[in-house]
Amino acid sequence: MDMGRTAKTGHIIETAITDLAFDGRSVGEINGKIIFFNGGLPGEIVRAEIIRRKARYAFARVIEIINKSPDRIKAPCIHFDICGGCAWQDLEYSKQLYFKRKQISDCLRHIGRIDGIEIAETVASPRQYYYRNKMEFSLNGSTQDFVLGLHQRGHFDQIFDVKECLLQSSRSNQIADWFRAFVSQNGIPVYNISKHIGFIRFLAIREVCHTGQIMLNIVTTEGEIPHRRTMIEEGIARFPQISTILQNVNSSKSNIARGEKEQILYGAGFIEEKILDYAFRIYANSFFQTNSLQAEKLYQLILEMLQPQKNDCLLDLYCGTGTIGICAAKSVAKVVGIESEPSAILAARENALANGIGNIFFQTGLVEDILAEKTDAFPEFTAVIVDPPRAGMHPRALKKLVELGCPKMVYVSCNPATFARDASCLMQSGYKIGRIIPVDMFPHTMHIELVANLYK
Repeated sequence: MDMGRTAKTGHIIETAITDLAFDGRSVGEINGKIIFFNGGLPGEIVRAEIIRRKARYAFARVIEIINKSPDRIKAPCIHFDICGGCAWQDLEYSKQLYFKRKQISDCLRHIGRIDGIEIAETVASPRQYYYRNKMEFSLNGSTQDFVLGLHQRGHFDQIFDVKECLLQSSRSNQIADWFRAFVSQNGIPVYNISKHIGFIRFLAIREVCHTGQIMLNIVTTEGEIPHRRTMIEEGIARFPQISTILQNVNSSKSNIARGEKEQILYGAGFIEEKILDYAFRIYANSFFQTNSLQAEKLYQLILEMLQPQKNDCLLDLYCGTGTIGICAAKSVAKVVGIESEPSAILAARENALANGIGNIFFQTGLVEDILAEKTDAFPEFTAVIVDPPRAGMHPRALKKLVELGCPKMVYVSCNPATFARDASCLMQSGYKIGRIIPVDMFPHTMHIELVANLYK
């Protein structure tokens, strides 16, 4: 066993786990050198093998947990040891909330060089299990021998057969089982992700909480689904909650559950969910918060932090299907939403019409481009909501946002690291952060949402 600073790849070490990193790894130290582990919880002593070294840190694989933490619990999922989804399922839930809040603080301090900001306690999810309204299952193998499931932890090209996922409802699990059996019994060709041959690539299931409607999105390569009519009739007979079935065609080698073209096989091509008494259409390729019950809490917090006034003109950046802007519209004079995904803008306009909202307007395009083109036309905006993807704001978009100088802003982020980067820039430009509220949208994962209000 090598405890020294010259430990090489393959050497065995023993050390204490002291923290959890933002990417879900655990953290320890040997003679001042940071070690990232694939397991272990803070307070535990582990024996591990060094698998990769860098100049200032190393990566190790846990072989044995010598002393267990009192915060360790038995993970209820039968796939926990191999699944790449719920890496924190063996950590007591209140401690998950603690470390998610700590990670936001760490990112602010280390990335944004920001200290002294009030960070509230993490808002717990109403459901710790069965909370997701969307799951994407990959298929891989051959017609005779295939799996339908999720990616193995640390292996993007390896799929394991899911027997039960505790993040989705029992009905969604039953649908996945039925679809697997239907593909097998009818000899439908399955896509092989290594050889790039085959037909059926993904099954995406959306089952929303408040309306109970279900969407099946079957992602394939080019061609008609064999036994399509039988599949549809059998599916809706077994699961009458299915409102629509679609086929997305992805003929590229990219392993993503969306296609360059789409065909509606059954139903209207969308499902509806209700958030804060508003109805929202959800299409196969448009973004919608995957935890409906917690999304209601999130949107309430956004509105509370925004403190909208009747004379406010609100700019809603990265607006998606318009959910936040629509929820705010009755409290302000005008809302303008900007989003790059055309199908999301289509849904946003339909959502506004269906909810009787006449003071919200949407523009399709990249935020950085539209702000650059129309900065002079946007002088009247008094408030802005920013809800960017994980990469955060594009530097040009951030620059133009600063030029707009809206006196109040709410920034919604699913990535504390990019939020810290953007917040630092905003503070250097004269904004102050009021407070930050972490919101746990994804229990048992390392992911955390946050809402922050900024003002001038």
